Amino acid sequence: MTASPARYDSIGHGYSRFRQQDPRFAARIHAALEDPATLVNVGAGAGSYEPSGPHVIAIEPSDVMARQRGPSRPPAIRATAGCLPLHDDSVDAAMAVLSLHHWDAERERGVREMRRVARGPVVILTYDPEVSAQMWLMADYLPEVATLDRRIFPPPQTIAAWLGGARIETVPIPADTPDRMLGAFWAHPEWVLDAGARNATSGFARQSEQVVQRAVAAVARDLGNGSWEARYGHLRGLPAFDAGLRLVIASGAAQGPSR
Repeated sequence: MTASPARYDSIGHGYSRFRQQDPRFAARIHAALEDPATLVNVGAGAGSYEPSGPHVIAIEPSDVMARQRGPSRPPAIRATAGCLPLHDDSVDAAMAVLSLHHWDAERERGVREMRRVARGPVVILTYDPEVSAQMWLMADYLPEVATLDRRIFPPPQTIAAWLGGARIETVPIPADTPDRMLGAFWAHPEWVLDAGARNATSGFARQSEQVVQRAVAAVARDLGNGSWEARYGHLRGLPAFDAGLRLVIASGAAQGPSR
């Protein structure tokens, strides 16, 4: 099944405070959706990246996440990705924003369900786990997250194959993004020391307290003695960075090879 609601009922508190919409990500997602009249958002969560124009069907199994949807958002239907309560070709488009890795055993089935119900584009924002593993946080402090990500994030090329073909776009993460996803920590090591910021990322939230505190202590030490700045301080001068974020886009028509 999709990730049990209990997972986000546990780790989803405060999500909407730290994980706010980045308008640059939203613009790319919305452009890829091609202005649909009807849209299903799978793993909709707080609805941060839902466009305002279409009629949106939000699918979200977690009560905690669904309660964080703003008053302007449609209420979420409690269902899972692997069994969408929609007929074939019943919506113009389908989207999933950083939720696919929580679908557990339903990842492939969920992607194929999105393709089944959408007449037009299927748009999935996800991570390439091989690229994200190279970011300093995972490479030097949290190899456990890199190991987890390789297990739960399907390679973008695999997602494209499940869709019957798709293009894959790199999405650099701006240094000033208001969406504090784990990849956004690339320019902000101090966020590792902020429990609220940590807990709004599933990478930290799915680790044991022992692993988290080890990483926090190591980052605090290296910030204090200047060794983080010596190794990675140059990153603070970059406007954006490729931390592995990827947009997988399949139209309703047959696609060529992904890139």
